[in-house]
Amino acid sequence: MLGHVILISAQVNSRSGVPVLESVTFGVFAEVQRGSSSGVSGLRDVWNHYIRLRHVEAENTSLKRELDEVKIQFQERRALADRARGLQALLELRDRSNLQTIAAEIIASSPSPDFRTLTIDKGTQYGLQPDMAVIAPGGVVGRVVIPTARSAKVQLLSDRNAAVGALIERSRAQGVAMGGGDPRLRLEYVSETADVVVGDLVVTSGIDGIFPKGFTIGSVDIVEKSGPSYKRITIKPAVDFSSLEEVLVVLTPTPIHQAEGGHE
Repeated sequence: MLGHVILISAQVNSRSGVPVLESVTFGVFAEVQRGSSSGVSGLRDVWNHYIRLRHVEAENTSLKRELDEVKIQFQERRALADRARGLQALLELRDRSNLQTIAAEIIASSPSPDFRTLTIDKGTQYGLQPDMAVIAPGGVVGRVVIPTARSAKVQLLSDRNAAVGALIERSRAQGVAMGGGDPRLRLEYVSETADVVVGDLVVTSGIDGIFPKGFTIGSVDIVEKSGPSYKRITIKPAVDFSSLEEVLVVLTPTPIHQAEGGHE
C-alpha cells in the first residue's frame, strides 16, 4: 500500500505542475536543511562566543597582571619616599644638634619583653663605643651597650635597666627617667616641692654624661601624689620604639652637667 501511494504520488501533479512526491520530498528535505543550517549556525555562534570569551579572559588576565605590577611599583616608590623622608629628618636633626653623629640602620630587635634592645648596622669600625647616646628625630632612643666591629646593641629607654637624667622643661624640676620593660617610663627622685603637671615636656638634663642636654624624652602622662610627696609620675616617650628604622649615634663626648643652680 505504501508503494502504491508513492507510485501514485509520483504520477499525480500538484496545482503548480510539480509531482506531489517531489513536492513532499522537497519540503521534507528543506525542513531538514533548515534544521541543519540552524544547528550549524547555533554551533558557530556558540564557538565564536567561546572564542571571544577566551580572548576577553586572556585580556583580563593580562590587565590583572599589569595592575599587580603597578601596585608593586607604587608600594616600592612609597617605601622609598618614606625612607627618604626619614633620612631627611635625620639630616635635619644632625644639622640642628651641632654634634658629631653617624647614621645607622636598625637591622634587628629583641623579642624578649624583659630586655628592650635594638641592633644597628654600625660598630667599632665606625667609632662606636659603649655608652654612646642614640637619638632619633622624635627624641632620645637609648644608648650603645655592646658594640662589635660591624654592629652594635642599643638599650632602649624602655628597658627595665635603663635610666637617664631628666628635666621638666617648664619648671626645671629634675629627676631620673627609668624604664620598666613597658611602653611608659617612670620619673623618679623628684623633689616634693617640684612643680610637675600632666603634659609637661621632659628633656635630658645631661647629668649622666651619656645623653646631651636638652633632648626630648617625652611628656608627663600621669601625676599622682601621696601627701606632699609624689607617688607616681609616668612619662610617655616621644619616640615610638616599634617603628624606628634609622637612628643617629652621638660620637661627640657629652660633658657632665651638674644640677641647675650648681656649677658645670
